[in-house]
Amino acid sequence: MEKVRVGLIGAGRIGRLHAEHLAYRLKNVELVSVSDVYLEGAKRCAEEFGIGKYFKDYREVIGDEGIDAVVICSSTDTHAEIIEAAARAGKHIFCEKPIALDVERIDSALRAVDDAGVKLQIGFNRRFDPNFRRIKSLIESGKIGDPHILRITSRDPEPPPIEYVKVSGGIFLDMTIHDFDMARYLFGEVEEIFATGEVLVDSRIGESGDIDTALVFLKFKNGAIGSIDNSRKAVYGYDQRVEVFGSKGAALASNNLYDNVSLIDEAGNHSAKPLHFFMDRYVESYLNEMQEFINAIMGDFPVPVTGTDGKIPVLMGLAAKKSLSEKRPVKLEL
Repeated sequence: MEKVRVGLIGAGRIGRLHAEHLAYRLKNVELVSVSDVYLEGAKRCAEEFGIGKYFKDYREVIGDEGIDAVVICSSTDTHAEIIEAAARAGKHIFCEKPIALDVERIDSALRAVDDAGVKLQIGFNRRFDPNFRRIKSLIESGKIGDPHILRITSRDPEPPPIEYVKVSGGIFLDMTIHDFDMARYLFGEVEEIFATGEVLVDSRIGESGDIDTALVFLKFKNGAIGSIDNSRKAVYGYDQRVEVFGSKGAALASNNLYDNVSLIDEAGNHSAKPLHFFMDRYVESYLNEMQEFINAIMGDFPVPVTGTDGKIPVLMGLAAKKSLSEKRPVKLEL
């Protein structure tokens, strides 16, 4: 195989990002077609990125015998359905998180993938961020010794639209889910979760049945402990930090800033703010994850983020929701 021929399903914000990368910035790939339930959006995406075919129905993409793989960037409630259809058609699959918000639906999709023998990679892009990969390598090489404490900070610059909050599954399943995956990536499996939170940013989020400020405590199977703090609004930008502490030392991944210049004057030490948007902060990670998906197809080796990796953070999110509701620690059953 000289090139992997790809069809894109979903031409929204994240779909257009992947379209740009697939069309112009990745090796050994050809972006053949795009679909979106909003046909005009698919058309604009096709025109902007030189995609030969565009459709309203994703089945038109999957039905193309010349397509080797699909990239699913549609709404969450369609992911499992499209995964199953793509698997039946023998296509390799990249799917944005989450697979679904229902565990039985996830299991059904994963069975379809297993039965078809195709590859499925889930879009937990932060694993591919150079900062966090460096943290991972320091842990694996023993530089921090035995892992003791993990601290993850993840705060958005602005809350999402209320319409999104109402259907997203809540903060633990649309925001903290990335941090749950990062916790597993760095420290291994979690056995117990305790979550607490409040509505401190936008009362409408509370009226929608969710919270906007959260603190989650983790107990890992290896005995380590951890915490994740989330806020829907950090006035200074997109706040993304990780700290690991162990028996031999600690490692800290700080925010990426607009620039690395510090001004020191009589008023103090001044530096740039963190990058404001996730697509700016994590652009390199999106490139890296998609290139590794293409490489896995070309070389016929396992994908780096599996369907199981997609399922477990959902289980963690559901456990956090239960913990918040019942005000108690919840054991995680994997």
